[in-house]
Amino acid sequence: MSRVTNADIATVFEHVADLLEYEGDNVFRVRAYRSAARTIGGLVESLASVRADPARSLTDLEGIGADLAGKIGELLDSGRLGLLAELEKRVPPVAFELMRVPGLGPKKAKALVAELGLTSLDGLEQACREGRVATLKGFGAKTQAAILGNIGFAKDPAHNRLLWNDADAIMRGLLDWMRKCPEVRRVEGAGSWRRGRETIGDLDLVVESAEADAVMDHLGSWPETSAVLLRGDTKTSVRGPHDVQIDLRVVEGGSFGAALQYFTGSKEHNVKLRSRAREQGLSINEYGVFPLASTAGVGDLPRGRSRGGADEKEVYGAVGLPWIPPELREGADEIDLAEHSALPELVEIGDVRGDLHMHTTATDGEDSLADMVRAAIARGLSYVAITDHGQRVTMARGLDRKRLLRQWAEIDRLNESLAADGPPPIVVLKGIEVDMLEKGGLDLPDDVLVQADWVVASLHYGQNQPRDRITARIVEAIENPLVSVIGHPTGRLINRRPAYDVDIEAVIEAAARTGTFLEINANPWRLDLDDRHAAAAKRSGVKLVISTDAHSTRGLDVMRCGVLQARRAGLEAKDVANTRTLPQLKKLLKK
Repeated sequence: MSRVTNADIATVFEHVADLLEYEGDNVFRVRAYRSAARTIGGLVESLASVRADPARSLTDLEGIGADLAGKIGELLDSGRLGLLAELEKRVPPVAFELMRVPGLGPKKAKALVAELGLTSLDGLEQACREGRVATLKGFGAKTQAAILGNIGFAKDPAHNRLLWNDADAIMRGLLDWMRKCPEVRRVEGAGSWRRGRETIGDLDLVVESAEADAVMDHLGSWPETSAVLLRGDTKTSVRGPHDVQIDLRVVEGGSFGAALQYFTGSKEHNVKLRSRAREQGLSINEYGVFPLASTAGVGDLPRGRSRGGADEKEVYGAVGLPWIPPELREGADEIDLAEHSALPELVEIGDVRGDLHMHTTATDGEDSLADMVRAAIARGLSYVAITDHGQRVTMARGLDRKRLLRQWAEIDRLNESLAADGPPPIVVLKGIEVDMLEKGGLDLPDDVLVQADWVVASLHYGQNQPRDRITARIVEAIENPLVSVIGHPTGRLINRRPAYDVDIEAVIEAAARTGTFLEINANPWRLDLDDRHAAAAKRSGVKLVISTDAHSTRGLDVMRCGVLQARRAGLEAKDVANTRTLPQLKKLLKK
């Protein structure tokens, strides 16, 4: 039996959660498996190592109780889970295909399977085209049209790529393993992971070493390696967690920077960089920067000693450019900016002073107000806003006026307690995430919102409304003087749901006109606004807010994903409102 990895167990637990939800099982049981999957997926240390340590217990891990610890042990020992086998007998495989269609939850997927006998996405598409879906109870013509329009999204292979956050967990474990190899002098991750792309197809490693065989052997012996796909003199490819392909290239020290630059990409960036080099009589490849010699009948060929390649700064410096941050290397205007000394000084995680979107057990969060605040203090934040859902989001037990005011009174008492012995370690803002109603307006009245320190306005319902209607709802919220920021402005869920049809240019224009902030939601499934729209907002003078939308204490850790998205957009600290002190932030608020 091959070794069971953390990624394997996380995948099994997600699968169990999907099956339980399909069957209509207890919502708290479903949530427990999903929560455990997130915890396990983010661990660098293997669960097998934790269990083997007599001084530790699997139940020490956040969200892992005795029952789930037993399930983990069963998987580690046998590679199988009896509960999963039982559930898979009861739920047809096509259900998972159907639930990849945006808008099709477990209940609707179950109804489609039961009523239409579907066995594939193609069968669903045909049923929609024949009008059979519209005849089912709870569906109708509009739902049928929406399903038909979203089937292509579910079929697109691009939506099966790893989220950056999941790929990062693999990369961190991989780098830690490779640095234990005595023959490795330097090792760095490259490719789309290093550029911070939202999703990742494969992982790239560049290693400096004079012993390529030893390095490749070490990668092959990584406990998470399931297969060696190919092997050459200085390069190898293996299959890792989640079946991701990992490509390793081993180079000598004088070529490490050139190889790192080359394999980081992007292709478009490298083409422009090499074109610039050629204009200067140089050639850049993965081994270094070389002078060109014109050879009749052959073309321009590199020759002579490398003019740079030990590190990336040498490579860029050889063609008269400063080093360009990987997040900007997408073949846009980054080389022109570098040439004119106009590269942005990109925002960093250490610049962020506050988190302005998070949830507690008052609605759909997993941890209490006190727990969230303690976790924020531990992460060095100066202020946070508690923004539980407003009353429209009934599935999350959204707060009505009475419950919200009671929570705000609790926050007032907490702030008094924090400041009892001197300057408080953190300030907690009285916030709320109000919903933009389908018919217009917000789900809580202005006489309540005027008492808030921070108001996030988001759109959770009516996402299939026409473009002009959705745009009008968002612009109306922007124009409300009590709204501080628009949360996850396009509503997309990466790999799960496309953005709703919205005139984002009109949204940005309204935000610029009114001084309303727009959010970069750091949740790895959202990253909304995306980098293009965030860059457009910056150009229009709109300030962005990077927030986690955390629903647990560990959810605060995804702030780095939002910062990475902001860096890809070319944002500097001055473009991000919550890099400011709290007094400075309050001066920016339009109210």
